[in-house]
Amino acid sequence: MPRAALGLLGLLCLGVLVAWWLHHFERVERTVPLPPAGEAAYNPLYALRRALQADGIAVESRQRLDLAAHAPGAHDTVLLFGDPRTLAAREVEMLLAWVDSGGHLIVSTPRGRRLSAPRPSDLLPRLGLALLPGAGGCEAFQVPGQERHVEFCGGTRFTLRGIDPMLSWGDFADGFVFARQAYGAGRVDVLASLDFLENDKLAEAPHAALARQLLDPNYGRGSIHLVYAADVPPLWRLLLEHAWMAWAPLLLALLAWLWMRVQRIGPAMPPPAQARRSLLEHVQASGEHLRRYGRASLLHAAMRDAFLDRLRRRDPYAAALDGVARAEAIAARTGMPAPDIEHALRSPRPRDGNDFRLRVARLIEMRRRL
Repeated sequence: MPRAALGLLGLLCLGVLVAWWLHHFERVERTVPLPPAGEAAYNPLYALRRALQADGIAVESRQRLDLAAHAPGAHDTVLLFGDPRTLAAREVEMLLAWVDSGGHLIVSTPRGRRLSAPRPSDLLPRLGLALLPGAGGCEAFQVPGQERHVEFCGGTRFTLRGIDPMLSWGDFADGFVFARQAYGAGRVDVLASLDFLENDKLAEAPHAALARQLLDPNYGRGSIHLVYAADVPPLWRLLLEHAWMAWAPLLLALLAWLWMRVQRIGPAMPPPAQARRSLLEHVQASGEHLRRYGRASLLHAAMRDAFLDRLRRRDPYAAALDGVARAEAIAARTGMPAPDIEHALRSPRPRDGNDFRLRVARLIEMRRRL
């Protein structure tokens, strides 16, 4: 019975806990937007391409302009999303020739200043446009059914040199944020910014309406080419124009460290001449070393072997003898006393410098008289 009561009590506590949990909490669904993946992660015009494809328009997007491999048709539209200053002179010529034959080009002014002066071969100067980096300010517009909206706040305005635009947004005094001009049989649209075409901004109704008005002239007439990186400038140019705030302090720090490590100013002095000795000096130094460490007997033996070698060449008979007979034969040939010769041929007494020098001197004299 106690066990059954404990079981019922446990079930009662569990039921109370479940009732409290269900009363205070409820299951809800929440949508968490995931970060873009695949092409949408690196193509800022991916949403625009999918929207145009949904409208049945032939469209393609790529990172490079590459007019040689992807030549647009006579009635196509090319939208350059990147910096037009990175185009090479040959690409500018090919692009303007295509526009002159009836193409539709959409391009934006670049952001930020450039360290190098603008080149006459750049696309915007060829179109008669001059940038106004100091001219700012937003332009407001309103889409029916939407609130008033501002655009081009971070763009670079421009002015036109002797050109009467077909359509424009702005004025000659404060600069333009949009201008459409005729170029041969084609047309060119220049905008202060194309940021409203990016993936995360195209979903807004004002941006979608502005994109439709911008691309409307070519609806049903040709394909649209979305180039989201017109060209990639070389690495040295990117580092020079955009990374100078990092490499300039590092360069100054390196120069300061080198200045601190410099020991003297001026040409390096030649190294001092190293000590050199002749062969005889080496032989003499070796002999003094052996004598200093009690090895004088080796020097005496070498001198005696040299004398005996000459004796064998000059008097083989005397060299074949031994002891007193050899000493007397050598004495008869050299004219020196036999006891002195026998004394010189025996090893010197250890640690006796005078005896060593006497015996060596006699060996030298004996060798000279052979």
